[in-house]
Order: sequence, then C-alpha cells, then structure tokens
Amino acid sequence: FGVPVGILITRYDSLAQPVLTISGIIQTIPSIALLAFMIPVPGLGLGVKSAICALFLYALLPIIRNTYTGIQEVDAQLLEAARGMGLTDRQLLTIVELPLATRTIMAGIRTSAVINVGVATLAAFIGAGGLGDPIVTGLQLNDTDLILAGAIPAALLAIVVDQLLGLIERILAPKGME
Repeated sequence: FGVPVGILITRYDSLAQPVLTISGIIQTIPSIALLAFMIPVPGLGLGVKSAICALFLYALLPIIRNTYTGIQEVDAQLLEAARGMGLTDRQLLTIVELPLATRTIMAGIRTSAVINVGVATLAAFIGAGGLGDPIVTGLQLNDTDLILAGAIPAALLAIVVDQLLGLIERILAPKGME
C-alpha cells in the first residue's frame, strides 16, 4: 500500500505534504498507544485484528517517504531524455523511475519490516500473542530468562527479515547499481 501511495504523491504534488504529514503523525504515536487505540475500533477489538491494523499503519511512513523520495531524486535530465525517446508516463515509471529508486524504496520497506517485528512483540499486551507473550509474562514475573526467550527470537527474526528483503533488493535493483 505504501509504495503505490508514494508513487501517487509524486504525480500529485498537492497530496504529498498532507499524506506525509498524516503518516508522520501516525508514526509519532507510541506503538503501545497505537495498539491500544485500535481496540475500540468497531470490528477490531482485542487481539490479532487490532495488531495487524496498528502494524500496517505504523509501517506506512518509511515506505511512503522513501518511495516518494526515491522517485523525486531521479535525475530530471534522464527523465527528459526518456520522454524525448517517446516513453509514456507508465513506461517512464516502470522502466526508469522505479528501477532507479529501488534501493531507496527497499530501504523504507526494510526499515518498516524490522521496526514492525519489534513492535509486534508489544501486541501481546492486547492479546495478539506471538513472541511478545514470553516477554510480557517475564516482565510480570521478573524473569529475565523468560523475557530473553521472547526477545532473542524476535531479534533474530528481525535480522532474517532484513536479510531476506536485502536479497530481494539485490534481485530487483538494476545491474550496475551495487
């Protein structure tokens, strides 16, 4: 969702600032508070649905901002040359802008993914379970081993997710941009 929104705001400049501001405001809400704000939303309540909604919202800013920035930073002379060759707007996006912005876009996606792995552990506080359960229980019992039983796998998961997304980035990025 964040990538198409980022693309959209590169095409409609008047939307850029409001969209970035709103997603920025959402990002500034402390993660535990954002999870709690989801509970009274009709259809969400306690549990996984609220957690997924909060994590979705929390992931938006880095993805939208990096997509917007990556596309905006494509060299204007390169775009002019591509237009001079007769590329349509769609071709310009898919052949020139997105490939050149891949690293920046993927940086936003990777940042969001790693942050969300950590924030997802807090979802245990609203009954969503997961690796946050042993952390919450360990906090209640003052049991460091139990806390680590949730924290270490969560940290390892964040590393694995980042590495997998790094592999995808290397596959997607145009050759010669290493």
